[in-house]
Amino acid sequence: MSGTIVTLTPNPSIDRTVTLTGELQRGAVLRAAAISSQSGGKGVNISRAAVAANVSTIAVLPAHKDDPFVLDLLRDGIDCRPETPAGDVRVNLTLTEPDGTTTKVNTPGAVVRPADLDRLAAAVIHRARQARWVVLAGSLPPGAPVGWYAELVRALAGTGARVAVDTSGDPLVALAAGLADGAPQLMKPNGEELASLTGGDAGAIEADPVAAAHAAEVLVARGVEVVLATLGRNGAVLVTGDGAWHATPPPTTVVSTVGAGDSTLFGYLLGDLRGLDPAERLRLAVSYGSAAAGLPGTTIPTPADVSAGLVAVADLTAPVTTATTARTTARDTTPDTENRGN
Repeated sequence: MSGTIVTLTPNPSIDRTVTLTGELQRGAVLRAAAISSQSGGKGVNISRAAVAANVSTIAVLPAHKDDPFVLDLLRDGIDCRPETPAGDVRVNLTLTEPDGTTTKVNTPGAVVRPADLDRLAAAVIHRARQARWVVLAGSLPPGAPVGWYAELVRALAGTGARVAVDTSGDPLVALAAGLADGAPQLMKPNGEELASLTGGDAGAIEADPVAAAHAAEVLVARGVEVVLATLGRNGAVLVTGDGAWHATPPPTTVVSTVGAGDSTLFGYLLGDLRGLDPAERLRLAVSYGSAAAGLPGTTIPTPADVSAGLVAVADLTAPVTTATTARTTARDTTPDTENRGN
């Protein structure tokens, strides 16, 4: 296994998780069983998973070098390369109920100027030359143009690194609109995001892996090499120019879905670094996502938490027709469970 994963988190956050003793009730006085705080953000979460798996990683983000946010990452063994920020790191709050239901309150972050974005872009392009993968992850800070990720994908094209993007909302729409001018090697939408990009029905796509594969094929036809679409409790679908696969997660007692999508993406990247075939990359991806869902707060799984052999993988042979044509390649065909990937 060789290669470095460089992550860019342009809008990092201090993630505070409150574990409630009962159901969330609007307007009520609630009691907390526990509270935790961790330096986070989608790219940061992927770098955390990489460190736990002994994979080389560099985390690029905006923060002062002596910010407790950065010191927290360095203490956890993450090679953190902070760039001068536009303001303080934002704080996000997650409320977790006993059944695993999570409610998130995300703050917007500091307003950036063009110079702030230029520093981040230069930093990630410089480090991309030593990377196998560059991951552009999470929301954009206020003031950033919605097409900034799309511009950065084009700028990274000459570095030799492969690019994965995991974002949502207008930045995702802008990325999809610019695929003809430059497409990342990997996109990781969830079912709702995939529907918004391809004009499908979100409920149908999340419930039906075949429908999800059809929708993902639209992005592949437009230049994306790999689409990894997370489908919540229905696992995930992987689509490339060579085929389509669906993975079903094992039974999981959901504790918190925060970070499950980031862990899923890391599992795929880890499979790529190991030289696994697409089906096995998907198996590892879903096993990481399931493991994250079974851990509290923003805890990112380690290899010891992951049970890839419990994930069922089916080959949705192209062209995809019906779900019953799938060829099961699973080691253990266990039933599905709740696992929101994003």
